[in-house]
Amino acid sequence: MRSRVVSITDLRTHLSAHLARVRSGEEIVVRDQLAPIAKIVPLPRMEGPPDEVDLATEGKVRLPQKMLAASFWRSSGPRVDTDRALEILREERDGR
Repeated sequence: MRSRVVSITDLRTHLSAHLARVRSGEEIVVRDQLAPIAKIVPLPRMEGPPDEVDLATEGKVRLPQKMLAASFWRSSGPRVDTDRALEILREERDGR
């Protein structure tokens, strides 16, 4: 990936141009004097329902990278004793 090094002053002055470069795939390394302090990188392209993409953009969920195998949906879930499950639910409800 291409990378460009800019000063804080240059970033401030030419922010729109630098963001256009990031949109096109370039990384921007920001330096203070000679020390690198930050990197601006393009976000991965997200596809999916708009509400899920919004949540992923906010960092609240991660979108799947691949589909689950069909066998996942055929597998049975964990077996939990009904009496034990009710006991746990009652304990949570009563705040124990």
